[in-house]
Amino acid sequence: MQISQLAKLANVPSKTIRYYEEIELLPKAVRNHNGYREYNAGGVESLIFIRRCRELKIPIKQIKTLIQMQADKNSSCGEVDSLIEQQLAKVRQTISELTMLEATLYKLAKSCSNDIVDNCEILKKLHNSNNNNS
Repeated sequence: MQISQLAKLANVPSKTIRYYEEIELLPKAVRNHNGYREYNAGGVESLIFIRRCRELKIPIKQIKTLIQMQADKNSSCGEVDSLIEQQLAKVRQTISELTMLEATLYKLAKSCSNDIVDNCEILKKLHNSNNNNS
Protein backbone atom coordinates (compact mmCIF):
# COMPACT_ATOMS: atom_id res chain seq x y z
CA MET A 1 0.00 0.00 0.00
CA GLN A 2 1.08 3.57 -0.53
CA ILE A 3 1.79 6.11 2.21
CA SER A 4 -1.59 7.81 1.81
CA GLN A 5 -3.37 4.50 2.41
CA LEU A 6 -1.19 3.73 5.42
CA ALA A 7 -1.80 7.20 6.82
CA LYS A 8 -5.55 6.76 6.50
CA LEU A 9 -5.61 3.27 8.05
CA ALA A 10 -3.39 4.28 10.99
CA ASN A 11 -4.92 7.76 11.36
CA VAL A 12 -1.51 9.42 11.14
CA PRO A 13 -0.45 12.16 8.69
CA SER A 14 1.84 11.11 5.83
CA LYS A 15 4.35 13.73 6.98
CA THR A 16 4.54 11.99 10.36
CA ILE A 17 5.18 8.64 8.71
CA ARG A 18 8.07 10.14 6.73
CA TYR A 19 9.45 11.66 9.93
CA TYR A 20 9.22 8.33 11.79
CA GLU A 21 11.17 6.71 8.95
CA GLU A 22 13.77 9.48 9.06
CA ILE A 23 14.40 9.01 12.79
CA GLU A 24 14.31 5.21 12.36
CA LEU A 25 11.23 4.68 14.49
CA LEU A 26 9.72 2.92 11.49
CA PRO A 27 11.79 0.92 9.02
CA LYS A 28 12.33 2.62 5.67
CA ALA A 29 9.65 1.68 3.17
CA VAL A 30 10.49 -0.27 0.07
CA ARG A 31 10.39 1.87 -3.05
CA ASN A 32 8.58 0.52 -6.09
CA HIS A 33 9.64 1.11 -9.70
CA ASN A 34 8.10 4.61 -9.83
CA GLY A 35 9.73 5.68 -6.56
CA TYR A 36 6.61 5.55 -4.40
CA ARG A 37 6.91 4.11 -0.90
CA GLU A 38 5.27 0.71 -0.49
CA TYR A 39 4.11 -0.56 2.89
CA ASN A 40 2.77 -3.91 4.03
CA ALA A 41 0.03 -4.62 6.56
CA GLY A 42 2.63 -4.79 9.35
CA GLY A 43 3.27 -1.11 8.79
CA VAL A 44 -0.27 -0.33 9.90
CA GLU A 45 0.15 -2.32 13.10
CA SER A 46 3.51 -0.69 13.86
CA LEU A 47 2.21 2.79 13.16
CA ILE A 48 -0.86 2.30 15.35
CA PHE A 49 1.43 1.10 18.16
CA ILE A 50 3.60 4.20 17.79
CA ARG A 51 0.56 6.48 17.59
CA ARG A 52 -0.85 4.98 20.80
CA CYS A 53 2.49 5.47 22.56
CA ARG A 54 2.61 9.08 21.43
CA GLU A 55 -0.97 9.61 22.65
CA LEU A 56 0.31 8.45 26.04
CA LYS A 57 3.11 11.03 25.73
CA ILE A 58 5.80 8.36 25.73
CA PRO A 59 9.00 9.92 24.37
CA ILE A 60 10.33 8.66 21.05
CA LYS A 61 13.48 7.25 22.67
CA GLN A 62 11.34 5.05 24.93
CA ILE A 63 9.12 4.02 22.01
CA LYS A 64 12.25 2.83 20.21
CA THR A 65 13.11 0.81 23.31
CA LEU A 66 9.63 -0.72 23.40
CA ILE A 67 9.86 -1.64 19.71
CA GLN A 68 13.28 -3.25 20.21
CA MET A 69 12.08 -5.19 23.24
CA GLN A 70 9.20 -6.69 21.25
CA ALA A 71 11.73 -8.40 18.98
CA ASP A 72 12.55 -10.91 21.75
CA LYS A 73 9.19 -12.50 22.55
CA ASN A 74 10.63 -14.44 25.53
CA SER A 75 12.33 -11.57 27.33
CA SER A 76 11.08 -10.21 30.63
CA CYS A 77 8.63 -7.35 30.50
CA GLY A 78 10.17 -5.76 33.59
CA GLU A 79 11.71 -3.00 31.51
CA VAL A 80 8.33 -2.33 29.89
CA ASP A 81 6.75 -2.12 33.35
CA SER A 82 9.48 0.25 34.51
CA LEU A 83 9.14 2.47 31.46
CA ILE A 84 5.37 2.76 31.94
CA GLU A 85 5.80 3.44 35.67
CA GLN A 86 8.25 6.24 34.83
CA GLN A 87 5.76 7.72 32.37
CA LEU A 88 3.00 7.49 34.97
CA ALA A 89 5.20 9.35 37.46
CA LYS A 90 5.81 12.11 34.89
CA VAL A 91 2.09 12.43 34.23
CA ARG A 92 1.35 12.61 37.95
CA GLN A 93 4.01 15.31 38.34
CA THR A 94 2.47 17.28 35.48
CA ILE A 95 -0.98 16.95 37.04
CA SER A 96 0.41 18.23 40.35
CA GLU A 97 2.04 21.21 38.63
CA LEU A 98 -1.13 21.98 36.67
CA THR A 99 -3.21 21.79 39.86
CA MET A 100 -0.94 24.38 41.50
CA LEU A 101 -1.10 26.52 38.37
CA GLU A 102 -4.89 26.32 38.35
CA ALA A 103 -5.07 27.38 42.00
CA THR A 104 -2.76 30.33 41.39
CA LEU A 105 -4.71 31.48 38.34
CA TYR A 106 -8.00 31.06 40.22
CA LYS A 107 -6.73 33.25 43.06
CA LEU A 108 -5.54 35.85 40.57
CA ALA A 109 -8.84 35.82 38.71
CA LYS A 110 -10.78 36.38 41.97
CA SER A 111 -8.36 38.98 43.38
CA CYS A 112 -9.53 42.02 41.45
CA SER A 113 -12.88 43.73 41.44
CA ASN A 114 -11.57 47.09 40.21
CA ASP A 115 -12.65 48.49 36.88
CA ILE A 116 -9.54 50.56 36.18
CA VAL A 117 -6.24 49.07 35.05
CA ASP A 118 -4.34 51.44 37.31
CA ASN A 119 -6.01 49.76 40.31
CA CYS A 120 -5.92 46.21 38.94
CA GLU A 121 -4.90 43.78 41.69
CA ILE A 122 -4.04 41.06 39.16
CA LEU A 123 -1.47 43.24 37.44
CA LYS A 124 -0.06 44.37 40.79
CA LYS A 125 0.33 40.77 41.94
CA LEU A 126 1.97 39.77 38.66
CA HIS A 127 4.53 42.54 39.17
CA ASN A 128 5.22 41.57 42.79
CA SER A 129 7.70 38.68 42.95
CA ASN A 130 6.56 37.87 46.50
CA ASN A 131 3.16 36.77 45.22
CA ASN A 132 4.21 34.03 42.81
CA ASN A 133 1.85 31.50 44.38
CA SER A 134 -0.89 33.76 45.66
